[in-house]
Amino acid sequence: MAASQLTALTISAKGFVSFDGLRASSSTTFKISSFAPLGQNGLSKRSFRGLVVKAATLVAPKYTSLKPLGDRVLVKIKIPEEKTVGGILLPTTAQTKPQGGDVVAVGEGRTIGKNKVDISVKTGTQIVYSNYAGTEVELNGTNHIILKEDDIIGILDTDDVKDMKPLNERVLIKVAEAEEKTAGGLLLTEATKEKPSIGMVIAVGPGPLDEEGNRKALPVSSGNTVLYSKYAGNDFKGSDGSDYIALRASDVMAVLS
Repeated sequence: MAASQLTALTISAKGFVSFDGLRASSSTTFKISSFAPLGQNGLSKRSFRGLVVKAATLVAPKYTSLKPLGDRVLVKIKIPEEKTVGGILLPTTAQTKPQGGDVVAVGEGRTIGKNKVDISVKTGTQIVYSNYAGTEVELNGTNHIILKEDDIIGILDTDDVKDMKPLNERVLIKVAEAEEKTAGGLLLTEATKEKPSIGMVIAVGPGPLDEEGNRKALPVSSGNTVLYSKYAGNDFKGSDGSDYIALRASDVMAVLS
C-alpha cells in the first residue's frame, strides 16, 4: 500500500512564546514528508496522540482585511527566532514556534445574561495564547491566528514573563525549584529530579464571568504558595532563568502554609 503524504505541513510538539528574554522551556518541531499508514511498521494511533498537524488557511490576495466576530480576536503571530541567544543560526526545523503576537483586530464581544461584555484586549496589545488554540490564516502574506478571547493567557507589556498580566481565571506561578536530594539524603541528577507541582502565585487574573457577566474573585492571590495539577497550563522560561507556569485557577488544588 502506498504511503500517505504530508506535504509542507509541520507537526509540532509543545511550543511556546519566543519574545526576547522569554524562551520556550520545551519545544520540538518535526518536518515530515511522508509516513506509512497507521498500523504498519509498528506504528499505532497512540504514537500520534501527542502530535498536532496544523496548516495556515491562505486568504486570497483580493481580501485585504478580516473582521473577527463575537468574542474572537485576530493576532499577528510573532516571527520565530532565527538565531540562538549565542548568535547561532537555527534551521527551520529547530526554530521555536511562537505562541504570542500582537492583536490587530477584535470582535464586538458577547452577551451574557442581560449584559454586553466587550473584549478585554485592545488592538496593538502584545498577548500570549494557549498552545494549539485558534485557526491560523495567512493574510496579506503574513501569518495570523484567530482566537477566542478565552484562549488568551495574558498580556505582556514587556518581554519578561514575570510581568505577564493573566486574563480571566488564569494565574501566573513561579515554579519552585526541584529538590536536590531525596528524603534519605541521596543526591539527585538532573535526569532524576521530579518536576515540582508547587510554586508561588505571581499574578492573578480578574476572575471568570458569572451568568450575569459579572466577575467572580479567584480563590488565590499573589504571594500564595500553591499545589497545582501536574500536567496543566503552559510552561515558560523567564529571563531570570526561573520556570513559570500559567494555568486556570481551577487547576490549583490547594494553598500551602
